[in-house]
Amino acid sequence: MTMAENTAFSSSGEDAISRTIEVQQEGVPIEQNFEDFYDIDRTVQEILKGDYKRIALQFPDELLHDSVPIFRTLKSKVGADRELYVLADTSYGRQATVMQLRTNHVNADAMVHYGHACMSQTSRLPVIYVFGKKPIDVSDCVEHLLQSTQSTQADMTLVTLRTNVAYAHVAEQVVQGLRAALPPTTHLSYTPIPLLTKPQEHLPSSEQDAPSVDADSDEKGVILYVGEESLALTNLLVTHASCEIHSYDPKTRIARLESSRSNKLLMRRYVAVQKARDADVFGILVGTLGVASYLPLISRLRSLLARAHKKSYTVTVGKLNPAKLGNFLEIECFVLVACPENSMIEAKDFLRPIITPYELEIALQPEPQWTGEYILDFGKLALKGIEETPGEGSEDEDRPMFSLVTGQYRSAKRYGDHTTPTTDEAQDGSSAVVLRNQDGTVAVMPDSAAAQFLQSRTFRGLETRIGEDAPSVLEQGRSGIARGYEDDHSGGSTS
Repeated sequence: MTMAENTAFSSSGEDAISRTIEVQQEGVPIEQNFEDFYDIDRTVQEILKGDYKRIALQFPDELLHDSVPIFRTLKSKVGADRELYVLADTSYGRQATVMQLRTNHVNADAMVHYGHACMSQTSRLPVIYVFGKKPIDVSDCVEHLLQSTQSTQADMTLVTLRTNVAYAHVAEQVVQGLRAALPPTTHLSYTPIPLLTKPQEHLPSSEQDAPSVDADSDEKGVILYVGEESLALTNLLVTHASCEIHSYDPKTRIARLESSRSNKLLMRRYVAVQKARDADVFGILVGTLGVASYLPLISRLRSLLARAHKKSYTVTVGKLNPAKLGNFLEIECFVLVACPENSMIEAKDFLRPIITPYELEIALQPEPQWTGEYILDFGKLALKGIEETPGEGSEDEDRPMFSLVTGQYRSAKRYGDHTTPTTDEAQDGSSAVVLRNQDGTVAVMPDSAAAQFLQSRTFRGLETRIGEDAPSVLEQGRSGIARGYEDDHSGGSTS
């Protein structure tokens, strides 16, 4: 075997460092000033006003190329007594959630978040948002939005304007243009997106769920959205399915009716709910540690699953991928606790369905009833009482359930019904310890879904066969690294 053939099976890891990653860079448009695009002066004022000493800067992948100039510019203006840190341990791609957990590495007392953001309520640090200022033709935006609403003969009595955060800097100009063109009887509302959030303040939890000036306009009127195709627009369609939504893309300069997509999106989510109804073992995926109310929501989900006699495991994850979740084969359905823009996951590549906390509440009802409401802001879910959700109470608990997924009846497993503890459980006060019998094999715990899954597998690991096989003679093993052991003279040479 040649050296080239050998390296195909054993890599030194150099390719992980030298590999080129294609990233679509976004930055300052040619016609805009660098400091104006990134709100350098406003950022400096907020840092000085709050008297923050250690500030963390968070960038998405497409803006990392501007991180060094921004760092140097801010450093020269905030003074030598303040420390700035660029979070570079793990890039978060286009994820919009503020990753405050990483600020613990530098003991930061504030964060500056660059790029798109979901505007979820933070739980630890104050956050200064710098969205950037993408170019847009305001007059063209107003004209195309009005043409789109006229083509559908929409009722323009109540109108709400929503914008992507990158176009928040021109939102007031769009509002003025719409008010000048709309009839005087039209009530137009817009809630400005905050540029600074603090944990103790009660601010809109997300740009797509921010309350309007008139609450009825969000439920019964027309919504005009300014921005490209994104998760924010998708979530807006799902959470406001009863509204007529028109969008305008500043890049393509095209306005269109988006409401026709709502039914297809909800149908896919309904399929995921039906799969969750067939599951008995759930995994609660903690996808964020920096958004407020995530701990009360996790406690609520555990209580709901326990009341419904479902088994639950809590798993803390970073970026979701099929290989990572594939390690938990005993889990039949996952519930993702994340920010609103990252809650809905299309689980085509995943082995198990992934649902939102609100979808879990629907799935646990004895007779699922959906009124058209769809909640992605888990801060609202965490405030609801446990007794409000009918997790149990069916007349016959042993009655088989009909599955719309398989088309067959199934008998649901009931975890938590065993009231008599074993001897060791009574002594230790815990049921998490796996018992062993006199033969040394693992005993099946009544409420252990993992143990039951292990017993159903054909391969359960190597058997000890104590007393059946003679012990082997001890021999000197190999030493060194896999690509060239010390007693392997052929390693690294040609044959």
